[in-house]
Amino acid sequence: MVAEVKELEAQHWVKTRSSLDSSESTFLSWKGKIYSFIPGEKRKLLFKMLGVSVSRCISTEEGSWDFTSRELTYYLNPETEEILPKWENPWTGETVPVLHVANNPVQGHFNGKFPAQVEGDSTTFVFDIFPTYPNPLAENPKFAEYSPYKTYQAAELFKLTVPTADLFNPELNSVSQLKLSWDRIGQWLPWMKMGDRAGNLIYSAVGSKVSGLAGLPQVLQDEINHRLPLYKQAPKAFSGGEDMTSWLYFQKHFDAYLAGEIFPLPAAEE
Repeated sequence: MVAEVKELEAQHWVKTRSSLDSSESTFLSWKGKIYSFIPGEKRKLLFKMLGVSVSRCISTEEGSWDFTSRELTYYLNPETEEILPKWENPWTGETVPVLHVANNPVQGHFNGKFPAQVEGDSTTFVFDIFPTYPNPLAENPKFAEYSPYKTYQAAELFKLTVPTADLFNPELNSVSQLKLSWDRIGQWLPWMKMGDRAGNLIYSAVGSKVSGLAGLPQVLQDEINHRLPLYKQAPKAFSGGEDMTSWLYFQKHFDAYLAGEIFPLPAAEE
């Protein structure tokens, strides 16, 4: 069967990514690997990763929603799959603290049409995103060893596959299942302290929606329950501030990084 590209309504995307019910938080979890990609060098498996997004969609007017969420991603030892508190840089020999991803908030607005590939029982949303903007760390010389590039640039390739029938079932606020494929090409993370060394990181991950906090892998449940209860639910309202990124988080918590603190830093419930 050949996939047919259809223009779907925003509500269909809301049911996919989150839920039409603004009173509930939706959990999406992923796992994968992160490789180095350096010209002339063989690739290295640097980390395994494990992440979660907890999100909420809030209807603002007919056919329009505010999306608000929080994200965690942990960098794991590629052999033991334990959370890495520190990392020995194989190129410089230096051991540095690991800043796991703790992006709060990550937001957006959903409206208009969303193209999707409908193939019988399955529908797939495909998003190829190429964020490019000034690197917030580039202007400050204290970050020269960490992230000297003037421009932040990446590629993020998403495919989310869901049951077609769920999208058009008026009794469902959220799809019953979702398969996520996520690939990313990104610059060295600031905490890796790679300076201006040539190369990139390649991320390869798969994921799914899970049924609440209890559906997450145990290591994520433990982190959220004991250190990061803020991530038990999505933000209750859209905020006017900018999205948090790994670069801004590094800038904000640079002193804690230099002090060798354990990341993510604890985050209490609101």
